[in-house]
Amino acid sequence: MVFKPNYNQQRAERNRAKEAKKEAKRVEQEEQVARRKREAATGIIESHPDETPAGGSDAT
Repeated sequence: MVFKPNYNQQRAERNRAKEAKKEAKRVEQEEQVARRKREAATGIIESHPDETPAGGSDAT
């Protein structure tokens, strides 16, 4: 037997997923702000594995 769709439950699930995504984005942005403030305060730039150094080139 097929159940009748529960639209309120589906909407609640969508809203929960949307809020979780917003929260994850907010946390990521706060981490980036904290990292930039730390770098500005110490004058040290952290190296990231996905970025190449400014002076280095792999082509020879």
